[in-house]
Amino acid sequence: MERPLFDKSGGFRRLHSFTLATVIRMETRKFCRRFMTYNRREQDTKYYDPTGRQYDQMTQAARSGKQNIIEGSERSATSKDTEIKLTDVARASLGELRGDFEDWILDKGACPWSVHSPEAKAVNAILVLEPTFEDDMVHESAKHAFAQRALYAKWLDSDDDLVVANAMLIIIGRAMKLLDRQMEAQGQAFEASGGFNERMMSRRLAAREVQRDANAPACPKCEKPMRKRRSAKGEFWGCSAYPECRGTLPIEAPPPKVHPVHKVPKP
Repeated sequence: MERPLFDKSGGFRRLHSFTLATVIRMETRKFCRRFMTYNRREQDTKYYDPTGRQYDQMTQAARSGKQNIIEGSERSATSKDTEIKLTDVARASLGELRGDFEDWILDKGACPWSVHSPEAKAVNAILVLEPTFEDDMVHESAKHAFAQRALYAKWLDSDDDLVVANAMLIIIGRAMKLLDRQMEAQGQAFEASGGFNERMMSRRLAAREVQRDANAPACPKCEKPMRKRRSAKGEFWGCSAYPECRGTLPIEAPPPKVHPVHKVPKP
């Protein structure tokens, strides 16, 4: 079978990276609303972000992490290169956000949890749920994200901002590792089968060959037009879908031309 011109696109809701990116975006917004404020009209409030810039940068980095996964998945039909680049942008945005949570912890005079600590091991032990979608993917995708978030509720609902920030560090790190694997798989797929532009050129060249052989027969195996090919034994008809289809036909020699006999008129 000939590979389709357009690859499948979308499908991002089934990615574990998208599930965690959705949780990360939701929880970053909650974290910023709970633990930093820039509303000077409120009384007895600690202003960790008096101008609101940190709030904006963190929430935008979280948004970029999720939205670039979506855009990369949607662009995969026509550009593997763009898909890989946008996946990398998503990973970089989450890396920036991870740095902000790390700085938050350091600013409080604390160190991030050691990977050997009971807390870090407990968060790391939580698996990403497998999505089960039926007929309402947008609705079911949201339910899936809330179900994943519930597994982290013990830490994300804590009144201690350091506990929440440390849990977010680990969740973000997990999402970044998933994106690393995603980019590696995307690169392997591109290496194995090329991209959209290559398939466009291949299809166009095949169409030109078929146009050149206007009297080409249909392939006996797949019924696609055939092209003239040459081997050590001479020319033959080969399927235009080769190597997916290996149908062949012999080229029948045209009948010999018979020159008309001109009669010499009698004197």
